[in-house]
Amino acid sequence: MISYKERLNAVTTFIFDFDGIFTNGEVMLYNNDFLRTVDVKDSYAVQLAAKNDYKIFIITGGSSEEVRTRMKELGVLEVYLRSSRKLEVYEGIKEKYNLVDEEILYMGDDIPDYPVLEKVGVSTCPQDAVVEIKQLVHYQSPFDGGKRCVRDVIEQTMRLHGKWFKDGAYFW
Repeated sequence: MISYKERLNAVTTFIFDFDGIFTNGEVMLYNNDFLRTVDVKDSYAVQLAAKNDYKIFIITGGSSEEVRTRMKELGVLEVYLRSSRKLEVYEGIKEKYNLVDEEILYMGDDIPDYPVLEKVGVSTCPQDAVVEIKQLVHYQSPFDGGKRCVRDVIEQTMRLHGKWFKDGAYFW
């Protein structure tokens, strides 16, 4: 069996769910809109990965255009909102960007992520993912959703590839 760390060698692409990954899953209603908090260290890692030519995508069932705007500002290539069938979106990304499963790391936390997690080269989840996801994945971050689990997998991958803490790391 190939270890999680060995699988990271092939990663060129990160795909993340949003709620429960970048957030702790809690939302507040303000002026008829949902507000979420995102850890700045996760954001830093995303923009650094994007600057280092990793492809980054978000597939979420949520509908917040603000999520799309923020993630695009960080260098995310595409944000797929209202994704009720994540596997179909995933297959579309692979086709559009000429990717193969082995080069993709996906992080999800709940049952709608299961079909994608079954296919990718590196399946990951935050520590507070549901039990069905935890039993499936190659790697469970020691961090909960919204608490640096995104940074955890990006940093590990970039360190392994020799791309973490280089000259470009000092500039946001």
